Amino acid sequence: MKSRFTVAACLICMFAFAAPATLAQSQKEAGAATSSTANYPMQEGFIDAHNVLIYYVTVGRGAPLVIVHGGPGASHDYFLPYLLPLARHNRLIFIDERGSGKSEKLEDASGYTVENMVEDVEAVRQGLQLGKISLLGHSYGGVLAQAYALKYQQNLSHLILGSTFPSTTQLNEVFVQMKAKMAPELRERIDKMEAEGLFGHGKDFEKSRYTNDYMIAAWGEGYFPYLYQNRPDPNYDPIASGVTSWDLYREMWGSHGEYIVDGNLKSVEYVEKLPAIHVPTLILVGDHDECDPSLSREMHEKIVGSKLVIFPKSGHMTFVDQPNMFIAAVNNFLHSGK
Repeated sequence: MKSRFTVAACLICMFAFAAPATLAQSQKEAGAATSSTANYPMQEGFIDAHNVLIYYVTVGRGAPLVIVHGGPGASHDYFLPYLLPLARHNRLIFIDERGSGKSEKLEDASGYTVENMVEDVEAVRQGLQLGKISLLGHSYGGVLAQAYALKYQQNLSHLILGSTFPSTTQLNEVFVQMKAKMAPELRERIDKMEAEGLFGHGKDFEKSRYTNDYMIAAWGEGYFPYLYQNRPDPNYDPIASGVTSWDLYREMWGSHGEYIVDGNLKSVEYVEKLPAIHVPTLILVGDHDECDPSLSREMHEKIVGSKLVIFPKSGHMTFVDQPNMFIAAVNNFLHSGK
């Protein structure tokens, strides 16, 4: 009995001393597992920007990077999931511009202007108490980002202009060249539809948008080579692209087709104003971009100290065609000093 007790006591002592070490080791391993598995919760809401509710969604950690989309009249959705890797080092704030996506639509379309959208971005910055922001604009969003920088440069730490243009006159010249390069049959088909007028055709529910034939010809056959190169989206559907804010689009882009901008965006002539931008600026473009690389080269020349990256085998959707290059270019630009 005594010997059994002694052995039992020794075993109890051994376990008593061993247990804390085992527990500590388990806690250490659990902590390591936790630290290597990051969680990035999303937050969404609305900012009341001068009586227009602007939708935003945020994700990520780090300094704020506000992202504005193209169209005009699209939404932030087309950025996802491609830009999500940026959330590892930046707090991403995606905005749906007024009249687009989940943001409030206006009864009076004349309220859809670049100038008003600049104030919306500033309202979001103030409403979320972001302080200085980095601002990334793609396509029309790059126009909006330029306009914001020209008015609120003091609120920027970095500016990123992706696949955009500084002059509507120059963009219209690009479209003339684009049409000239089309197969004659396609060009004649598009010209005929544009000459007949692009709205008011078909059944009542179809009259306030492009016809399906025009969407397929212009956005499908005409634009597709300038949208994608390296990684064409197998789900791309030009008719699905017609799910947009048409009143906004017609007010800003115009009503005479995809190859001429004659809405209120015709006022966008920033080339001679760009030298006033002194914030660190990154300009991104695809080598086969709808917004021809010549436009980005000019912006690069006008903005002193800016950096230009031309992605190979890339159309307008550079972050789809070259996702790793795109993320690396943005992160290196934003964090090169860290």
